Amino acid sequence: MLRILFISFIVLSGYNSFANADTIAIKKHLKNITKTASYRNYENLKQLNAIANYIKSDFSKYSSNVSFQEYKVDGKIYKNVICSFGPEKGQRIIIGAHYDVCGDQEGADDNASGVVGLLELAQQLKGQKLNKRIDLIAYTLEEPPYFRTEHMGSYIHAKHLKDNKIDVLGMISIEMIGYFSDKANSQEYPLAAMAKVYGNKGDYITLVSTQEKGKFVKEFSDHFKQSKSIKTEEFNAPASLPGIDFSDHLNYWNFGYSAMMITDTSFYRNKNYHKKTDKMETLDIARMAKVIDGIYLALLKLTK
Repeated sequence: MLRILFISFIVLSGYNSFANADTIAIKKHLKNITKTASYRNYENLKQLNAIANYIKSDFSKYSSNVSFQEYKVDGKIYKNVICSFGPEKGQRIIIGAHYDVCGDQEGADDNASGVVGLLELAQQLKGQKLNKRIDLIAYTLEEPPYFRTEHMGSYIHAKHLKDNKIDVLGMISIEMIGYFSDKANSQEYPLAAMAKVYGNKGDYITLVSTQEKGKFVKEFSDHFKQSKSIKTEEFNAPASLPGIDFSDHLNYWNFGYSAMMITDTSFYRNKNYHKKTDKMETLDIARMAKVIDGIYLALLKLTK
């Protein structure tokens, strides 16, 4: 009876501390994003826009504040998709993931996994009373040939924040969160000595930032680890270390924001990276769901 009363209190108060990302929904989203008529790269604009529309439609189930941020590259219109929760004028936390792929491949881990993370977070955040604004953003044009250029969707968004003097607490890039392995020697590193610290199994998620990570990154990382949703390691290293800045968070660093990446370490673990074998069938859906739960619980700590 006490347990029933406690759960009732949680539901009525709108505070879901028992996060539980929906693995069935995760599989559905992965299928809808990756098993498409053509590949969602910059050359297939029709397919890219179809995925943007899919993301916007799903976001709209959970928030009334959903929009496209459109911009032009080489005469074509590309779109970021933005979904907001919390006070309109509140200090913002940015959670982003890119929905485009590199070349002709499905891109399940890179980066449908991150986009599905955004969609699940939207479902979890619906109805929550927040004291800060959370913007979930699905970026376009993260992949080559636009990586590290001003045409990246995340560059466009970060510049908009800076130009408009919008108060941003920090940013999180969700970049490949679905591939795990319990096999020995399944995890590689940019420096061989790191294996002695972190082990040789790809059985954890990483929180990645520079050594000058800032207050937001420290607080989010502490809350994520305290959630104990999944085995977690932190990588705080110079941006020059290969892989540290290989995602959308780099543009927020460039504009002076505290930012980080959550990742399964990409090509240091997942050998399907940027290959046709990067398919949803290779992903660990259960552990992917636990990563999403950890993000959600950490965000609640930061916004309650």
